[in-house]
Amino acid sequence: MRRPSAADLAAAHGRSIPDLIADDLSVLFCGINPGLWSAATGHHFARPGNRFWPALHAGGFTPRLLRPAEQGELLAYGLGITNLAARGTARADELTAAELREGGALLAAKLAAHRPGWLAVLGVTAYRSAFGQRHAVMGRQPERIAGVPVWVLPNPSGLNAHYTAAALAAAFAELHTAVTQDHRNS
Repeated sequence: MRRPSAADLAAAHGRSIPDLIADDLSVLFCGINPGLWSAATGHHFARPGNRFWPALHAGGFTPRLLRPAEQGELLAYGLGITNLAARGTARADELTAAELREGGALLAAKLAAHRPGWLAVLGVTAYRSAFGQRHAVMGRQPERIAGVPVWVLPNPSGLNAHYTAAALAAAFAELHTAVTQDHRNS
């Protein structure tokens, strides 16, 4: 994957990237919105320093560390990616509360249409805003969305200093354990 130039990044502002989604996935991961690197390259969680791909692997979801350009391989593992807001921004705080609520409604429709086993939202603040769950915490949520159980994970952005790489991997591993237990019990 070619490193985007400053001009590429500037041109990516407001650009969206397609969902990576299919019916009956084990987990649909939902980011907040594409960063400019992702919008410029067309690959989810593409910015160097984003810890999504390492956490996904360390948490047990993939047998090897995938690069953003290999995102299409996730479908074979029963995994997909979408975003609460479609437009690319330099920072998630550029999004409005209304955009996140609208994204939550669109996400609920996607869940109803595609029926994943789990929804994993990457960012508790975005989850709270999108779904009006002011007191939500990390981990499994008591509410379901469109009948789908919800798990909130930390935002994997390198800007999220609250979580080390090891803590992020452990959070992903907790979800992986829950998904695995659900498969055994079905």
